[in-house]
Amino acid sequence: MIPRSLGGKKIAILVESEFIPEEIEAYQKRFSELKATVHLMSRLWDQPSVRFFSDEDTGNTPQTIDVNIDFQNVDVNDYAAVIMSANYTSVRLRYFEPPTGQPISAEQVCTSPAVQFYAQAMANPRIIKGALCHGLWILTPIPELLKGRQVICHEVVLADIINAGAIYTPSPSGVVVDGDLITGRSKHEVEAFIDAITEQIQELSIATNRFSGRRPTTSVSRLRAVS
Repeated sequence: MIPRSLGGKKIAILVESEFIPEEIEAYQKRFSELKATVHLMSRLWDQPSVRFFSDEDTGNTPQTIDVNIDFQNVDVNDYAAVIMSANYTSVRLRYFEPPTGQPISAEQVCTSPAVQFYAQAMANPRIIKGALCHGLWILTPIPELLKGRQVICHEVVLADIINAGAIYTPSPSGVVVDGDLITGRSKHEVEAFIDAITEQIQELSIATNRFSGRRPTTSVSRLRAVS
């Protein structure tokens, strides 16, 4: 059995307004219990801190979180996992500055700092990537990163994901593991989603220790079959 501890590893959570409080709280609680460090991060627009507001669909008063880490100022390779949070946070983070008075090209859509940050994580098979619910929207500006990957997502996102070439994979657990990419259908699967990320981090750590000195030739060598 894989030991249930992450031994101080760092977990990056990308957030923005319209986040789901229960999801963020689950990351903070569960990863803390697993002895990992959670860093909430976002685009801070040259501010030392930005306050983000939660989704209002529940009819409750929106909650807030203050984020003081800009992902543009960190090295993604320092993190064991990078998670794109659920709901419309990924849509907000895809924002980029269009050129004034010029047509927008497909290449410019890819220049969003958050898209580039997540793409850098995708390029490193030693980083476990997680996307819950609507989270895969962060990758649709660069569809080749999704092409051929087995995923699950909320139905609202499904057309975009399929158009990007991903393989939608139904799962009784609501979570799909495709090597270093872990996806979950909705906020209701957040606990199983965290468990899957934890297991992949631990399996990768074990494999790295076992074959120290070797460089993986595939994304986490597809350590685990799609669940």
